[in-house]
Amino acid sequence: MPDRDLPPYRQIADDLRAAIAKGKLAPGEKLKSENELKDQYGTTRVTVRKALSLLKADGLLISEQGRGVFVRPQPRVLMQTTGANFRERRSTGVSNFTAEAAAQGLRAEQRILSVERVPAPAEIAERLGTPASTPVIVRRRVFLIDDEPMQLADGYYPAELFAGSPVEEPRRIAGGVSALIEDRAGPVKQRIMRFVEDLDIRMPTPSEVDTLHIPPGVPLARVLRSTWVQDGRVVEVLDSRVPCDRHRFQYVIDVP
Repeated sequence: MPDRDLPPYRQIADDLRAAIAKGKLAPGEKLKSENELKDQYGTTRVTVRKALSLLKADGLLISEQGRGVFVRPQPRVLMQTTGANFRERRSTGVSNFTAEAAAQGLRAEQRILSVERVPAPAEIAERLGTPASTPVIVRRRVFLIDDEPMQLADGYYPAELFAGSPVEEPRRIAGGVSALIEDRAGPVKQRIMRFVEDLDIRMPTPSEVDTLHIPPGVPLARVLRSTWVQDGRVVEVLDSRVPCDRHRFQYVIDVP
């Protein structure tokens, strides 16, 4: 058992947490019943229940009605950002998310939730360099791995620039919006030169909890990515919300 100075429920929680971290309790594995754990640790069911509640709040365990308590599966996707892999994937027409998932043996999917014109929120307008409430087209999507929701992504585009383009249509765009931006026959006709990402960590909203199936206690990473083209304009702002228990981010920065 861990530190004997801790309350019994914390000792049990720490012991189970260590077993999960070391793989002794595998993702998806069912835990012993409360009665069995009570006998194993020589304590009461109330104490065991408090320990399990603590681990559920940490996002390590889930309860399934009528079945028991399980180690929560945590599929993690490594999202690697480099200029080289962006260009390589652009040439294949496969999105970065889909390509990263496939490279890790996972099945990725993206679904369009809605496409509409809205007044630009202040922080989006600031990044686009336009006055607040300027009309923008917003494409709202959810990304899934093996049918489990992994992230929400809202793409914002200046309506004046993208009006009448495939961005306004509620369907997938071949090669993604990046391909459309660089298309010689598209609305922008310029090469993408830079992405700037602003990252902050916060707790999810109730709506995000419901849509992304986020367990109690798990924070959310919000990434605002601005897409810059050759003439110095920002033509896209991507607002992604990612539960912190199912992604790892890696940024490769080449220093000349």
